[in-house]
Amino acid sequence: MRIARFSIDGNVAFGAVEGDGPDGLVLDIIKGIPYADFELSGTKVPLSKVRLLPPVLPNKVVGIGRNYAEHAAELGNEVPDVPVAFFKPTTSVIGSGDAIEYPSFSEELHHEAELAVVIGRMCREVPRERVKDVIFGYTCANDVTARDAQKREKQWARAKGFDTSCPLGPWVETDLDPSDLAIQATVNGEQRQLGRTSEMIRSIEDLVVHITEAMTLLPGDVILTGTPAGVGPLHVGDEVAVTIEGIGTLTNKVIKRG
Repeated sequence: MRIARFSIDGNVAFGAVEGDGPDGLVLDIIKGIPYADFELSGTKVPLSKVRLLPPVLPNKVVGIGRNYAEHAAELGNEVPDVPVAFFKPTTSVIGSGDAIEYPSFSEELHHEAELAVVIGRMCREVPRERVKDVIFGYTCANDVTARDAQKREKQWARAKGFDTSCPLGPWVETDLDPSDLAIQATVNGEQRQLGRTSEMIRSIEDLVVHITEAMTLLPGDVILTGTPAGVGPLHVGDEVAVTIEGIGTLTNKVIKRG
């Protein structure tokens, strides 16, 4: 099931996405919240009549760096012995169609197409065999990075945590095998990244176990699983799209901040 979060006439709701193709998609409004038992209301609105919002409002976004060997190599980095984790604040999260604001402290903004894991229940110290039980679903993500700031500052808080640096969407797919999905990024229609989730060094099970050894994850929290090779520059006016097989396409335009 595809679960979207949207606004219409000033109201915010969740809905199940039904139909095929952009012109035929409708939202069946959900009673309650999707992390618990819920019912479909039967009240349906065309997707074209609503504004898609970030599909979740995470308490935290936990990113994983250098989880594809070719991406680590293209930036001159070794594959780390353990997963490299970092945070993106909630203020970095935007939805499909929202603008990425080019930060004033950077002159080298990069796209990073990623599969995002959405947590569905509070969990800590999750054993490998129970990882699937705590996952709500999957969505597309763009771990937008101020690459020059990342290199200059030697840590990633500002480089990856600035406002609008975490596009998520367009919705969460709850019924999906994430082990071998095509993932790509295009800029102005030109393909930049193309990889498969099967190329990840650490699996989703590895990442959930590793992260929950240290911290509690809450419903709606997001794990970014790393990006394949091909990251590259974004400029004001560019339109960047992240497409993941079985989920959909997340699209954002880059604008000047101010």
